Amino acid sequence: MHRNKLLNLLKVYEREYSEESATVHRFEEFVRNHERCFERDCWAGHVTGSAWLVNRSMSHVLLTHHKKLNKWLQLGGHSDGDCDPLAVALREAQEESGLKVVPVKLDVFDMDIHEIPARKTDPAHFHFDLRFALRTKTRDEFRVSDESDALVWVPVADLSSYTREPSMLRMAEKWSQLLEIR
Repeated sequence: MHRNKLLNLLKVYEREYSEESATVHRFEEFVRNHERCFERDCWAGHVTGSAWLVNRSMSHVLLTHHKKLNKWLQLGGHSDGDCDPLAVALREAQEESGLKVVPVKLDVFDMDIHEIPARKTDPAHFHFDLRFALRTKTRDEFRVSDESDALVWVPVADLSSYTREPSMLRMAEKWSQLLEIR
């Protein structure tokens, strides 16, 4: 089954973040019930891949000012049929920033389920988003893609001055904890 890799990633995530088990179970149920979960025209929702992209020193996170949603967020996007969410996160981070990136770890760093409002011919739907911790490979100088109004490196400790988005603040907390362990 093309969804097995994703389901295995969710099991590993739940073991590490048991306090998020309700979200994991909702995600699993969606994936099991929607064979086309990786397709952007699956209007019950679809799986997306995102990047918590840090600089080489791992002190700053790259945010995009998202054109459609008009807010500061992590880089990321649609799977478009790709059933490997890490590959999606890597591809989206590179496309949206022009940076060469590598995973900090191969497991899911964070997950979120959020509603996307209706727009043009697309009905309101959910993004079942898997986020991966990535870092720049060679340099930190980015380029802004057509999908963004702007990109900015933000010190992780100052993230709340750019966004109050709960999932973004949760990732900042997780990142700080991860650095303490290292």
